[in-house]
Amino acid sequence: MGATTSLAETELVVTPGDAASCAVHIRNSGTVVDQFSIDVLGDTRTWAEVEPPVINLLPGQDGTATVHFRPPRKAEVRAGAVPFGVRVLSREDPGGSRVDEGVVHVEPFTDLQIELSPRTSTCRTKARHEVVVDNLSNHPVSVEVLPRDEEDALKFDLDHPVLTVEPGTAAFLKLKASPEDRFLRGPERRHPFGVTAVTSEQPPMTAEGTVVQQQLLPKWLLPALIALLALAIVAVTLWFTVLKPTVQSAAREAAKQAAAEQVQAITDTANQAKQSAGAAEQKAQAAQQQAGDMAAKGQQAGGTPGGTGQVTGPGGVDISKGSSFDFRVAANTPQRPGDTTTYTPFTGTPPAGKTVVVTDLLFQNPAGDGGRLQLKRGNDVLLEVGLNNIRDLDYHLVEPFIFPPGSPPVIAVNCQSASTGSCTPAVSFTGRLSG
Repeated sequence: MGATTSLAETELVVTPGDAASCAVHIRNSGTVVDQFSIDVLGDTRTWAEVEPPVINLLPGQDGTATVHFRPPRKAEVRAGAVPFGVRVLSREDPGGSRVDEGVVHVEPFTDLQIELSPRTSTCRTKARHEVVVDNLSNHPVSVEVLPRDEEDALKFDLDHPVLTVEPGTAAFLKLKASPEDRFLRGPERRHPFGVTAVTSEQPPMTAEGTVVQQQLLPKWLLPALIALLALAIVAVTLWFTVLKPTVQSAAREAAKQAAAEQVQAITDTANQAKQSAGAAEQKAQAAQQQAGDMAAKGQQAGGTPGGTGQVTGPGGVDISKGSSFDFRVAANTPQRPGDTTTYTPFTGTPPAGKTVVVTDLLFQNPAGDGGRLQLKRGNDVLLEVGLNNIRDLDYHLVEPFIFPPGSPPVIAVNCQSASTGSCTPAVSFTGRLSG
């Protein structure tokens, strides 16, 4: 009982956005009328359709269903061979159901786009833009990015001019455009330019932009100088015509009054000094006793008498002093697309028995890898950054990170995408060694 099945074709070729079809032949090998359901197994099931999905057959009768494969023109459907299975389920005899296997070869297509952000920038000496290369293809695309301007008025600095962009991802490149000639004063100058993405799979694509160059002297500087000069002239005129005579007269009267008050004040002070001499001597003795008590308390608290004390970290180590240090921890871990939980640790090696006081951090990701990076102390995550967001990222810590002996700095990397197959970020540490 059950069914006898076969595929008219076991290998098909289809271009994303088009369709390819395969016939499924079914024979009722049982002795009763049976109903057969047909469906598709594997990664093709989301873009496969069976017509009709159900066939009723008499004993010994043959039937045919057609499977249509229609992969969408999206980066999610990768180019290459995609295995599939066609399952025929018997209602009367489930144990007699059949699965026939085949392969659909998805053809590659290329859809690369380039954008410039911002399209128009304003500067005096250097303009900054970001070039976005978006790969909407279903396969990796190697691309060369070429900035140019027809007037040769700009000098360009572009990081990673040659790169490979994975399907369904975008690459972000920093572009600096500096005018060749500069001017102190004058009207704005507009410099149009373009950035072209060149690849062997499709014609070159260009994003247009403009650099608006301004004069080196700010526009508000000259009016501000004129206003300040006018205020200075008014102030000088008022001083010599109104304020100076009035001030001189008031000063003479004030001097006389001050002299009389000063004589009286000196007399009063002399009398008070005689009365308070004895009290001052008693206060001096009390202050001496209090200073001795405070010095004793400072020694009990671990400070230095007459000094500023110390700042202690874990284990009572003085972290306010110590020798300067710097070192770098570099990572090299293979990419694991889709695995966002696996982090590969890389540990720094400061001198044994020393407390590491980190005051400055420099995160580096020169290859533009994708993923996440954690800075850890033991099992504690102190800082976490996305690799896509950094090329060179500087941290100046107001409160330092402290790593006691036996707990050196650790960086842990989760690598999602890398142009070379491995993520190679690094972290540079600067600070002090104590203990």
